[in-house]
Amino acid sequence: MKLTQLLKTLVETESPSHDKSAVDCVGIIVAEEARKLGGQVEVIQNSETGNHILARFSPIHPSSFSIHPSILILCHMDTVFPIGTIQKTPYREEGGKIFGPGTLDMKAGIVIALAAVESAQRSGLKRSVTLLCTSDEEIGSHTSRGLIESLAKESALVLVMEGALLDGSLKTWRKGTGGFSVTVHGRAAHAGGDHQAGRNAIEEMSHQVIAIQKLTEYEKQTTVNVGVMRGGTVSNVVPEEARIEVDVRVMQPGEWERLESEMKNLTPVLDGTSIEIAGELNRPPMPFDERMKSTFEKAKTIAARIGMELMAGGTGGASDGNFVAPLGIPLLDGMGAVGEGYHSEREFIFADSMEHKAKLIAELIEKW
Repeated sequence: MKLTQLLKTLVETESPSHDKSAVDCVGIIVAEEARKLGGQVEVIQNSETGNHILARFSPIHPSSFSIHPSILILCHMDTVFPIGTIQKTPYREEGGKIFGPGTLDMKAGIVIALAAVESAQRSGLKRSVTLLCTSDEEIGSHTSRGLIESLAKESALVLVMEGALLDGSLKTWRKGTGGFSVTVHGRAAHAGGDHQAGRNAIEEMSHQVIAIQKLTEYEKQTTVNVGVMRGGTVSNVVPEEARIEVDVRVMQPGEWERLESEMKNLTPVLDGTSIEIAGELNRPPMPFDERMKSTFEKAKTIAARIGMELMAGGTGGASDGNFVAPLGIPLLDGMGAVGEGYHSEREFIFADSMEHKAKLIAELIEKW
């Protein structure tokens, strides 16, 4: 398999999350590549976003299935970039790096996963491998979460093909992610002729923003960020409504519940105004707990046998690995390419990291 050739094809096949037909085009390519490797491919139809692609690769000797439970590899096909980005920041290889929208997050991860399966097959595949490529990771994995969790429960190990940290470290912890939408209702009035009759929703929301921002507790690794604020219509009308969107990141158990309680207890400061609050924890935390430690140490030992040194790290960002962690299934995240510039025109990978990671994953498939 020519890794860079397939990567170029995938990157140039743009696949923003909300464009079903675009993501499905990537799915067609992935499904065909999996079939070339002898995978049993199922296209899981999805009306909301792109279809999910599920490929199962059987061991050379099927009787070994009961001895060696399956390994699940998680990828996603969607990106954050709108159609047309490839014209502004085209795929290019330069100075040992590969640039292009979605290269790191995570078209390279798909390429690595397929290459690892091919390598494991050449060595004599001893266990079944399941590859799941989803269509909606960048927008919350709402249609794929159940599938991820059910497949994980059948697996001995789950490998998440998100990019590694810049120094090559795996991601052994991730914060949980959630958010709140807050709406303040006031009373509209003419700003010149009847100002006193109005109740300014933006003024009330300003009080709430200050209170919400104070919920951040760095010592607990909890951050609360009011990232979007909208309100009013024109300057000569007392605004009747204001809205904010709040991003939440939590690491410690109980922190989401604390924030949820605090948010529900928010009360108006100005008479005549009211507050509506809605929110959810989209992805639970993925802590560096005892199970993660033992999983990483086992992988580190296996990697050392082929001359690779694994390092552990973490990030405030979330992945589909966050869904797996609470299930108690051994999990390794950051198994994709090494690079930088997520979600930006600067996104790139180090080209040699693809073969490096494919070799590692093939070894994990064989020796886990």
